[in-house]
Amino acid sequence: MDAVLLAIDAGTGSGRAVIFDVAGRQLGVGQEEWTHIAEKNVPNSMSFDCANNWALICRCIQKAIQQAGVSPSQIQAVSSTSMREGIVLYNGSHQPIWAVANVDARASEEVKMLTEEYPELETEFYQASGQTFALGALPRLLWLKKHHPEIFAEVRHINMISDWVLTELSGNIVSEPSNAGTAGIFSLNERHWLPGLVSGLGIPESIFPNTYETGTQVGVVSAEAAAQTGLLPGTPVITGGGDVQLGSAGLGVVELGQSAVLGGTFWQQVVNIEADTSTPKDMSIRVNPHVIPGLSQAEGITFFSGLVMRWFRDVFCELEVLQAQQKGIDAYALLEQKAQQVPVGSYGILPIFSDVMNYGHWIHASPSFINLNLDAEKCNKASMFRSLQENACIVSAINLKNIEAFSGVCSDQLVFAGGASKGKLWPQILADVTGKTIQIPEVKEATALGAAMAAGVGVELYGSMKQAANSVVKWEKTFTPNPKHTQRYTDISEQWQSVYQAQLALVEQGLTDSMWKAPGL
Repeated sequence: MDAVLLAIDAGTGSGRAVIFDVAGRQLGVGQEEWTHIAEKNVPNSMSFDCANNWALICRCIQKAIQQAGVSPSQIQAVSSTSMREGIVLYNGSHQPIWAVANVDARASEEVKMLTEEYPELETEFYQASGQTFALGALPRLLWLKKHHPEIFAEVRHINMISDWVLTELSGNIVSEPSNAGTAGIFSLNERHWLPGLVSGLGIPESIFPNTYETGTQVGVVSAEAAAQTGLLPGTPVITGGGDVQLGSAGLGVVELGQSAVLGGTFWQQVVNIEADTSTPKDMSIRVNPHVIPGLSQAEGITFFSGLVMRWFRDVFCELEVLQAQQKGIDAYALLEQKAQQVPVGSYGILPIFSDVMNYGHWIHASPSFINLNLDAEKCNKASMFRSLQENACIVSAINLKNIEAFSGVCSDQLVFAGGASKGKLWPQILADVTGKTIQIPEVKEATALGAAMAAGVGVELYGSMKQAANSVVKWEKTFTPNPKHTQRYTDISEQWQSVYQAQLALVEQGLTDSMWKAPGL
């Protein structure tokens, strides 16, 4: 009977259960989209519906087992991953009573209050945790205390959404560093909660759970969870982690200095650094605990790169979608074929969507295209599509350079994964823009694979996360940069940065609307 591993992925847009064999091959998957709930009369709120989402995950587990054609007795262990920043609060009976998803931004007034009344506190938080208040747990807890004191009075425990999956499976409330670190009340160096940071603000120190490293068994599947999911009671439950950090492990990015660009809805640029590396003084870059002890990850974030592409396809490319269906190919593949005929620089078109990472003052300009003209031979869907691809790579390259500037860590290779890495043109543009050799793994959606690796570590099928990565990660393609194109993109990057600042000034003047801005701005 072959051993298999179960990964549960609570993503921003969907819940998934994925079964892998020990060699890292995907055997079965169950997936359903979910929607986060805006609380009535609460602007920018994004509540996480624990009850309905757990039922959805149970269905996904059953579908994955059925598709994989395995017996529950073959599943050696289960672990989890999730969107980061999302928190779950529990009462004394270990029942979830309030939860929010990752980019819930309801706590703007609380962020303003903290920065005005405690002007040094955010710097203290950032130096300790690598996080600002923007998406942290503290402003959200203060919001709940103010607006729903009856719920806040019941709170006895807190953990992250990936931890919540483990709680539903085992009944135990625990946390692990890579996701707990994104809550902002956490030590990068020592890899545990820092309740003393919030004790003077009316947040009970007792709510923070014990922390265990990724790949640690913290319980077993309970009889109740087994009945809900179809899993075998007693199946080991193993700590997982944040989606980006586990995704990095699933891409083999487990050694000091290794770097990756994860091209999904958001694009993350991550670089492995020593855990005791000092955070940058200007708070421009986020720093998170990695799933590898002793390492942190410096992270740049490009907002909505994948979402912008989907918007462009859906709004402008109805014909290309039909043509792709007739040819039996993906619409993005057809758009890339057309974009390959467009020269470097896309005839000067400059997309204005995500800014470079500025974690301490996180605000974006109003979405737009600059330098459009009326020459249909040059200014068309193909050139606009290519300009979006180029722009995502330009922002990534700037973020990587900013990480190098404060950390001193640089590599001439870059792993590229996620949906954006599946094409032929986008990886080459990334190589040309960054001047780095781009490696494409066979498994590009690596987050669930990283969680499966953690499950395997927990039951000693792998010796460590590093050993697991070396065992299962395989490479599919390599792209090398064209130096002439790299120089051209360097010039375009400088122009784009100047134009973006001018566009951002319009937002600051109240003349245009920001694509997104952090709470409190």
